[in-house]
Amino acid sequence: MSILYIHFHGGIGEELHSRLLALLAEYTPVVQALPPDAALADVSGSLRYFGVDAAALAERMRARTGGLYAVRATVGIAANPLLARMVATDGPPSAVRTLPDDIDAVTAFLAGKPAAALHGVGPATARILASYGLDSVDRIAAAPLGTLQRILGTSAGRRLHDAARGIDPIPVTPTAPPRSLSAEHRFDHDELDPARQRAALLRLTDDLGLRLRGEARVARALTLALRYADRTTTTRTRRLPEPTAHTRVLTTAAYGLHGRLGLQRARVRAVFLRAEELTTAELATRQLSFDPADDKARRIEAVADRARARFGHGMVQPAAAAVHRPTGCGREPRG
Repeated sequence: MSILYIHFHGGIGEELHSRLLALLAEYTPVVQALPPDAALADVSGSLRYFGVDAAALAERMRARTGGLYAVRATVGIAANPLLARMVATDGPPSAVRTLPDDIDAVTAFLAGKPAAALHGVGPATARILASYGLDSVDRIAAAPLGTLQRILGTSAGRRLHDAARGIDPIPVTPTAPPRSLSAEHRFDHDELDPARQRAALLRLTDDLGLRLRGEARVARALTLALRYADRTTTTRTRRLPEPTAHTRVLTTAAYGLHGRLGLQRARVRAVFLRAEELTTAELATRQLSFDPADDKARRIEAVADRARARFGHGMVQPAAAAVHRPTGCGREPRG
């Protein structure tokens, strides 16, 4: 029982996230970054050195993040990353919660929880499982492995079979935050309208594209994260066809990620986009295109960039985003 899942509250930016990870590394070298606002830490080798248990060490971490950076944190402590993440989200924010490493305690904790409480089970997968009567973790745990594999496929069925029993064989892997640019939008209220969610995505891809081009960088991947009213988060990543800073390509990828989640009446509280695996634009290759529409879009984009550089970012914006203009959208706040 020495895995910590730490969720930082308050819309932290990349720079502050990096500082908070460095703070955690003062307690254990095994810290895994989970952008945009979380981390995993394996403190099994640190407890004897500090002479305290995992809960006391987590409280020290929370006290320092609050004292040094005015950032509140919620910490879940369990035997593996899956359970630690679930424990952290199982209650009000800004707390330390512990799940004993005991099979009866784990079974009781998981019993009755909805399928979507398992990390990696998004709304679309939850609906598929519910259509077979597997709408809770205990029902999934009671289902034969073969049944889950027929429903979801061999590997996904095996992962779900293990997760429903509280088994997570993936260790915490020390990683630093990848080179990336992020943007977020927090809705004024829990948003159910897919059109407004897509409008927020459009403004975020427009912002990311402008910033990438301004820094002469391109991204190889795009990550979408949605936070829901119950504080759970779904994260999906797509490799881009080629390294790009082109807003049109980023928007297509973001819409694709959003569409595949199959959201229906999901109460979305915040949307995050992250352009990942950045590299210098001059080092990237671009496939030649004979699509007149693509060439025209790139020329318009270049003109819009020059207009924004001269008159300000707000002078030019996508028409579809203006129709459903969300508030508070743009760059992640910097620490």
